[in-house]
Amino acid sequence: MSVELQRRQFTVKEYHQMAESGILTENDRVELIAGEIVKMSPIGIPHAGCVRRLDMIFNDLLRGKVIVDTQNPINLSNDSEPEPDLILLQWRDDFYEAKHPQPEDILLLIEVADSTIKYDREIKMPLYAENGISEVWLIDINQQLVEVYRQPQGNSYQNVEQFVRGDILTIEAFDDINLAVEKILG
Repeated sequence: MSVELQRRQFTVKEYHQMAESGILTENDRVELIAGEIVKMSPIGIPHAGCVRRLDMIFNDLLRGKVIVDTQNPINLSNDSEPEPDLILLQWRDDFYEAKHPQPEDILLLIEVADSTIKYDREIKMPLYAENGISEVWLIDINQQLVEVYRQPQGNSYQNVEQFVRGDILTIEAFDDINLAVEKILG
């Protein structure tokens, strides 16, 4: 006999209330994905190094043009508030002090993955597409490649390409900037 379990879905508001009341603390590495509170994997050394490298690269290239934001929440919908590894945000003088960035604020979103590659491809990419994030990079540390997702339609991307060492990447929002994949991967 199988029993179907019912899950309790949470809203972003309820998620924030849990943090305010102490149910969730700053030490809880969690994010809200499609109404479910998901425990995030610990950040390994190669993952952390890649995020730091990306932060330096984009700050050097785009200082004063965008806000480079690392591992902070974005508000996608009433039931999803993920924390991508890095995002390039449209410049705002208030640095998004009043509310978390929304999909229309995001010029590029990057996820770095080693142990979470399947989760990022199957759960996060459809979520980002569904919410209209125009360009997402998934950096696969294990395979040493960058997957570029563009042209969201429904819950998928119409254009998905893989780039390896020796290839050059451009950002749709800044097509005059070229990045060597080896610079991203280290």
